[in-house]
Amino acid sequence: MEATTEGVFAAIRKIIQASDLHSNSIRRTTGLTSPQLVLLRAIRNHPDMTIGELSRLISLSQSTVTIILDHLEEEELATRYRSEVDRRKVHARLTSKGQLALELAPAPLQPHFIEEFENLLEHEQSALLASLQKIAAMMDESRPDRPKIKYPFTIPRDQ
Repeated sequence: MEATTEGVFAAIRKIIQASDLHSNSIRRTTGLTSPQLVLLRAIRNHPDMTIGELSRLISLSQSTVTIILDHLEEEELATRYRSEVDRRKVHARLTSKGQLALELAPAPLQPHFIEEFENLLEHEQSALLASLQKIAAMMDESRPDRPKIKYPFTIPRDQ
């Protein structure tokens, strides 16, 4: 059983490493971080969502999304506006510069991954997606049914 757990850990580490490398490449070439691109895509694809709804959609805290939006507004890629119906609700929209940035931005996943994934049979794609969603749910520490992890010791640090 432990060997299987180690294999899962190693596979997840490889996914994280590949994602980090691709994110760094995107940041170097576009000047945008992956979370910024994810938020820009969410704003484009869901123009009527509030900031809170967008934050839940992309699995980032509302405060993090607010900080990202501050930067996107500074770069003139997006703007915030209040709802006409309920002034308490804040939405975001892309500027023309933000729309252009998304058109020119690379895909959030590596092109070779997208190509290989799209070449899979539909049932294989569905099975992989279901497995990834299950893993994400199993690792989600924000679920209310999860006890807070308390480690039995702390690692001494030189001060």
